[in-house]
Amino acid sequence: MNPTSGASSVLEVRGVKKIYATLTALGGVDLTVTERSFHGLIGPNGSGKSTLLKSIAGAETPTEGTVGFLGNDITQATPAERSRAGMSLKFQITSILPMLSVYDNVLLAVQAQDSMLALLLSRTREPLHHRIMDMLVQFRLDYRPDELAGALSHGQQQWLEIAMALAREPKLLLLDEPTAGMSPQERRATGKLLAPIRERCSLLIVEHDLDFIRDICDTLTVLDQGLVVDSGPTQIVQNSAKVKEAYFHA
Repeated sequence: MNPTSGASSVLEVRGVKKIYATLTALGGVDLTVTERSFHGLIGPNGSGKSTLLKSIAGAETPTEGTVGFLGNDITQATPAERSRAGMSLKFQITSILPMLSVYDNVLLAVQAQDSMLALLLSRTREPLHHRIMDMLVQFRLDYRPDELAGALSHGQQQWLEIAMALAREPKLLLLDEPTAGMSPQERRATGKLLAPIRERCSLLIVEHDLDFIRDICDTLTVLDQGLVVDSGPTQIVQNSAKVKEAYFHA
């Protein structure tokens, strides 16, 4: 799994195992995400996708193996340390603040990067305002910045949380089933809304919607029973006999 086209790697997972008592959730996984790539992670239920994502994000600590990010070993780093290093995560369940406005949700995400001293010394919100509105424009929420986030549709709440994750200007965005519960129209729109972020960060996305993955991901890794079945260019991997046997039960 070498980075493609000479692109430098953003994330390098090597030999990661996760064992819970007698259950081996991950049996030694290797995964490379390269700069400005969209990397899909798929597999049957119970294949280890969520455990791997949590191990990368710092919610779980691998039993064995290493997680490297931007050339540094972050295997033992806390989620907060990973966030400060440039990693951002959106889990499947939204964590917006429903009683705050759409605008203020993104504002808080932006301010979370700054120290208390920097916030106290700031004399203007103007630079933040432009940054926030840019994010709202990108995710089609600019016409309702003052509405309560809880009043948004399910799909729009997902878009808001992606905007909040991107407001931190990460080098790697981790998405866990961002289209779950969306209508087909919202799923298609989500793919289009994500496309521009390739210019500024890489994406690792766990999804069940294979059509969505095919549309946006250039690289695909397939897990089954805690092991990598295949990994490489999406068009090649999706047609792999090993993948069809493990994932599609062909």
